[in-house]
Amino acid sequence: MSSLRWISVLLWLLVGPLATAAQPNILLVMADDLGYSDLGCYGSEIATPHLDGLAAGGLRFTQFYNTGRCWPTRGSLLTGYYAQQIRRDQVPGVPSGNRGKRPAWAPLLPEMLKPAGYRSYHSGKWHIDSMPIACGFDRSYYLSDQGRFFNPLVHYEDDAKLPPVPKGTSYYGTTAIADHAIACLRQHAQDHSEAPFFHYLAFTAPHFPLHALPEDIAKYRDRYRSGWEQVRGERHSKQRQLGFPSIALSEVEPDVGPPYPFPKAMETLGAGEVNRPLAWDALTERQQEFQADKMAVHAAMIDRIDQELGRVLDQIRAMDALEETLILFLSDNGASAEIMVRADGHDPQAAPGSADSYLCLGPGWSTVSNTPFRRHKTWVHEGGIATPLIVHWPRGIADGGTFRHTPGHVIDIVPTLLEIANVQAVASRHATTVPPPPGKSLLPILNSDQSLDRECLWWSHEGNRGLRKGDFKVVAAGKAGAWELYDLAKDRGEQNDLADRKPAVLQTMIALWEAKNQEFTTQARRP
Repeated sequence: MSSLRWISVLLWLLVGPLATAAQPNILLVMADDLGYSDLGCYGSEIATPHLDGLAAGGLRFTQFYNTGRCWPTRGSLLTGYYAQQIRRDQVPGVPSGNRGKRPAWAPLLPEMLKPAGYRSYHSGKWHIDSMPIACGFDRSYYLSDQGRFFNPLVHYEDDAKLPPVPKGTSYYGTTAIADHAIACLRQHAQDHSEAPFFHYLAFTAPHFPLHALPEDIAKYRDRYRSGWEQVRGERHSKQRQLGFPSIALSEVEPDVGPPYPFPKAMETLGAGEVNRPLAWDALTERQQEFQADKMAVHAAMIDRIDQELGRVLDQIRAMDALEETLILFLSDNGASAEIMVRADGHDPQAAPGSADSYLCLGPGWSTVSNTPFRRHKTWVHEGGIATPLIVHWPRGIADGGTFRHTPGHVIDIVPTLLEIANVQAVASRHATTVPPPPGKSLLPILNSDQSLDRECLWWSHEGNRGLRKGDFKVVAAGKAGAWELYDLAKDRGEQNDLADRKPAVLQTMIALWEAKNQEFTTQARRP
């Protein structure tokens, strides 16, 4: 009997119905720049009843990771490889990064699912090389314009460019993305009901610019006047009440601002903007009002994600398919400390959140969104790479409403979905050059919290470096940053650097990071 067959038999013995039941539908939902604590079920005051409901009937992962940035995460999410392996993050001496082209041996998930009979749909952001239909999706709405939620200039349907949306219409990006998802699902029910579906629903919110519908902003207009320290403390307390592991609230780093300097943006945004997480009481009244208005728009954008996801879930219920649908929700990186002005610019007289405004969350509120962790998007400290992960699957999860504390990473999504879909590995004509995928299937964890047999988890982005092995993590900020060492079992907030006290552990882990870096660089150079 082949080793693959032995694995199948073992899984049947361990998990029974999961390994033998019919292939489930899959809804993979990704938010953009959403922080670890930005959902109600992860500690937030923002209304997210549909996501909270999925968590109540499913699982919440407390130690799940992304790559710290949008395009590396999306490449890893849909291939099962670290972004550096597939040239979707920077590799020395290799055309790579945001404009890097994947090797031929790294197809996207729809191509892997197609032999098993899946129909695949994409709605929303892309930020991967090539185009969705060319990569195996059967239908796609690709919102390429990240700078305009109300009037995008660049968007595509089924890889064909659509006309720009003029200002003043009822168009709003989050709603349009959900509209397309619902249309695809309806067509699937009508024309392809015999086939399982995979739907990649990639919301562009709450990525900057902070654009939201007025009725959503109104819900939060006065909610954030108490300031970021107060709201952060409330979120931390709520996390404990919800049953999250006890983690000491990390200290605010007052000198850490946006990762990229845009001094002209600060001039354009005016005296209300601040680019450091200063004490709330140290802000002027104008600054407090400006900052509170920004967070109200951020909250409104997340509220709207939940509303639109609710409509998608209603469509799945109308298809009588909720029991048979595996739903996953996560974010591509931590909340962003960036402050910039792009696209149509910023009109200081425009209402915050309107099409003529261009506001960013900034480090004060992104520190709140990433509660209880340190730092922000682009860094690989926990605040930049920790994501909520909700998994809902009535047919496949027996203990809904519980937590999973086992560390996981977006590289684990592909092997998980392939195993759940009972997709056999297909021999590749590139077999001699294909590196073994680094991810692990999370299928066993859906039944009980248990450790995964993995060597390490690895990060690298713009000089920020990190590696987790067991409960120890080494991390460095920037190419010149010193390596730090933390025991995450005791110090997930990364407050007590053990580098001087455990030099042998530090050096072993640095050496492992360097070895992986070299290994992935070599793999990225393969055709």
